[in-house]
Amino acid sequence: MAEQLASWVLEALRILAPASRQTVSQWADGNRVLEFGESSRPGPWRTDFVPYLRAIMDAFNDPEVEEIVFVKPTQVGGTEALLNIIGYIICNDPAPMMAVYPQKELGESISENRIQRMLRQCPALAARWLPDGKRMELHFADGAQLNIVGANSPSDLASRAIKYLFLDEEDKFPARAGKESSPTALAKERQRSYTGSHKLLRTSTPTVEDGPIWRAWLAADTQMECFVTCPYCGSQWTFAFRQLNIPDRKNPTRAKQESLYACKECGAIITDADRLRMLQGCEWKPVRTNESRRRLGFRLNAFYSPWLSFGDIAAAWCESYQQPEELQNFINSVLAEPFLDVEGQLDAEFLLNKRQSVFPRSEVPPDTVLLTGGVDVQRACFYWTIRAWLPNMASFNIAHGQALSWAEIEWLMNEIYAARNGAQYQVQLCCIDSGDQTDDVYDFCSINQEWAVPVKGSSARMNERFRVRRIERSGLSQGMPLVIVDTGHYKDLIYSRVYRDIEQGGWYLHADCDPEYAEQICSEQKIIERKGGRLQRVWKPRATGRPNHYFDCEVYAACAADLMGLRDLHSELVRRQNQPELVAIGNAYAQPAGQEQPSRAFVRHSFRRR
Repeated sequence: MAEQLASWVLEALRILAPASRQTVSQWADGNRVLEFGESSRPGPWRTDFVPYLRAIMDAFNDPEVEEIVFVKPTQVGGTEALLNIIGYIICNDPAPMMAVYPQKELGESISENRIQRMLRQCPALAARWLPDGKRMELHFADGAQLNIVGANSPSDLASRAIKYLFLDEEDKFPARAGKESSPTALAKERQRSYTGSHKLLRTSTPTVEDGPIWRAWLAADTQMECFVTCPYCGSQWTFAFRQLNIPDRKNPTRAKQESLYACKECGAIITDADRLRMLQGCEWKPVRTNESRRRLGFRLNAFYSPWLSFGDIAAAWCESYQQPEELQNFINSVLAEPFLDVEGQLDAEFLLNKRQSVFPRSEVPPDTVLLTGGVDVQRACFYWTIRAWLPNMASFNIAHGQALSWAEIEWLMNEIYAARNGAQYQVQLCCIDSGDQTDDVYDFCSINQEWAVPVKGSSARMNERFRVRRIERSGLSQGMPLVIVDTGHYKDLIYSRVYRDIEQGGWYLHADCDPEYAEQICSEQKIIERKGGRLQRVWKPRATGRPNHYFDCEVYAACAADLMGLRDLHSELVRRQNQPELVAIGNAYAQPAGQEQPSRAFVRHSFRRR
């Protein structure tokens, strides 16, 4: 009994003893050996060759960190970093470990060809390894044990208590382990016995936004990205695909030879030799944090890989961009980003080259029956647009811009816009976003009821294009209308009509349109995503932080046309074809050009009756 008690005390002291002050990267530099055929650089491991891995490996030594998330491309040494951590544990902190791979067969292959190979090549590990012929359960001196399991085997996942858990290529795990819950959830249950001292490493190339590694990245307390310093201007940034200038995306050979990478700040050309030198001074910085490091996320793309050149990446893009399956592989494996199943998106270059009309700014096209406006309210300014509509719902942007005051919006929407034949038009209805500065919007619309109405975008798809409800407002006995807009419907409408000719109700820009407007119109894309077990089609930003204000303005202008009854106008015009002296404008009818038009109060009254 005394001997057993002494054994327990010694084991407790061993567990409570502080781990070695040596970091994982220091251990790897001093002990790890790479075999020929295992690496393009056989011999002693050198973290300086892949300096971006140092912070990821050494995060394991941070006592505050419980979970490490590594969102990675291929060919950056991610698997080697995991193996280095395993080797460090065996030598410095012996404890039960589990490494989970997508399938059991893959685990067997990695055990035999990667892990056991590492154990034989590294003297410090070979001295502690107790080989017994097993491939999936490796034992070491001082109580260290490594269980290698497949995510498709629930019995292996739930078999024993572990202190350290490694999930490799987590996005390729099956959704469920047999009839059990997710493999990740089952494996994490095994760490309950080591509460307060366990650690989890999750590493994977991302697949889709709903994949486990991307969700883990978004849930990280601190998200880290790898910054480098431009040798020409000293600015710091992360490598990004948009800075790679590819001369001919239809010619991979030319792209490989002639593609250039430019600094986003000074425009200097960064060579591959520059890049390798820049990597030596790379620095991981938080891009989002809640001041905790308990769950620490790292993400980088293949531009950091010493095994790839800028030309290699450019050529890979050229070979994949027109093939959806290859494109997904490029986005996942090179850019380390989740792939979006894009159903629809617009292109700014196409808009500027193909959809600009012959009509200059502020000129109203012939046969216009209605002008509508849309305003997106921001704290710093107002974005606005004015669109001319033909009876068949063909439309032309005749003006857009930014305003700095409510007075300027009022002036713009009350301005007279003319056609070449002398016909004069005013905006009949303007929809103003009330999502920001709500009270100011309501006050402005109550004063300008005859042409302005507040709107609010719906967060979910609606059964109708819009819904009008009344809100109480002092001085208005019947309240004020607030229009709830199905923004997804109107974005679909714009997207579909951009590709139509004028006879089919096409959607056009004016001849003097600026690139910023076109970029904002193309700032979103329609993707297919799974929510609650159902596939849904939703519009989302193509890039985080990319402005979409003009796109919102055009949504509101299109809704204003519906509120004015534009869809019913064609049949109404046919009914009145025997009265050619009338020219239609919205729901009202104006006299021929040069004669007095009806007040917009009549038009507003017409809208209120709808």
